[in-house]
Amino acid sequence: MSPILSAKNIDAGYNDVIVIRDISIEINTREIVAILGPNGSGKSTLIKSILGFAKLFDGKVIYHGKDITGITSDRAVHMGIGYVPQINNVFSNLTIAENLDMGAYPCKDKKSIKSRMTETYDIFPELAARKKALAGNLSGGERQMLAIARAMMAQPKVLLLDEPLASVSPKPGSAILSKLNSIKDKGTAILIVEQNVQKVLSISNRGYVLVNGACVMSGSADSLFDEESSRQRFLGLEEKVLDNN
Repeated sequence: MSPILSAKNIDAGYNDVIVIRDISIEINTREIVAILGPNGSGKSTLIKSILGFAKLFDGKVIYHGKDITGITSDRAVHMGIGYVPQINNVFSNLTIAENLDMGAYPCKDKKSIKSRMTETYDIFPELAARKKALAGNLSGGERQMLAIARAMMAQPKVLLLDEPLASVSPKPGSAILSKLNSIKDKGTAILIVEQNVQKVLSISNRGYVLVNGACVMSGSADSLFDEESSRQRFLGLEEKVLDNN
């Protein structure tokens, strides 16, 4: 079975600076894949390069077997690729319901939008209970749930998430991870950049570890913990790589 989305031999960065080099990843249907690594390793740059938010110097992006390298974010949404940035991911001056309605903009059929809204509220009952609340008045965890729910209104086949647990306390963070499992089970593949290694691997099928702009490790979620401790593997990894340079 071919991957639903893959990035091949990616060199990307900003302006004239290359941040990541020769990185290849892939994600299959009904799979959660984690992008891990220390701060400054290029995790967010990788995910942004797929949608044109970071400059792609070299490499290809393949979606459903089609080369979509250089695609715009708007076109990607229409093709079935959703994206939730880490910050500025909801309209603070709009209600929960209005945010979700904005997320359904690729769909022009009102009945379909209503059906999508119902499905989304089924996954996020916390939002349904407060649908008239302004997004700007939500807690950090609620805002992240809303951002993910808004992206799901476009019914993506692949959902790209940039650190959804950042600045979210443990209880709502665990709730968000549970929601992502439900989304995956309904058929959406998820590519997630995250700092919280243990939590994100608990729901992931596979993972890639980036250090200093390079992919230094990949494998099943279980295998990425298959050493003496996750602390040695992830927090000691950067020093090991630097020492070898």
